[in-house]
Amino acid sequence: MTSYITGDELAEIIRSGKIPKKDYLVVDVRDDDYAGGNIVGGLNVPSNEFLNNVDKLVKETKDVPLVIFHCALSQVRGPKAARIYKETRQNVLSETDSTSSSKILVLRDGFTGFQSKFKDDANLVENWDKDVWASDWN
Repeated sequence: MTSYITGDELAEIIRSGKIPKKDYLVVDVRDDDYAGGNIVGGLNVPSNEFLNNVDKLVKETKDVPLVIFHCALSQVRGPKAARIYKETRQNVLSETDSTSSSKILVLRDGFTGFQSKFKDDANLVENWDKDVWASDWN
């Protein structure tokens, strides 16, 4: 079952002074739609390359206690990547590994929801481009 974190909860974590890639990690699995902004301190692992990179990601993040996945809306790619990561993590890391209890969450409403609320906060969103978000379909 997928567990979620809200944008407000993630913003609180980022603002708390915790260190990205050490205390928590935000994994952004958007592909071409990565342009236009991203969450500060996040790591872009495009969904179309995720299966090829998941073993390496698990090994590099085995000591990170909180891993948060998202895509544009966190409806398909984000939850799928979180599930694959969780399964791979269970297979790659031994049961005795104390780090195997990392919390794996999905950002509710994805980057689209996050940027609509926090785009003006440079501590939370970087590389934001108003032209990308000004399109009619958004």
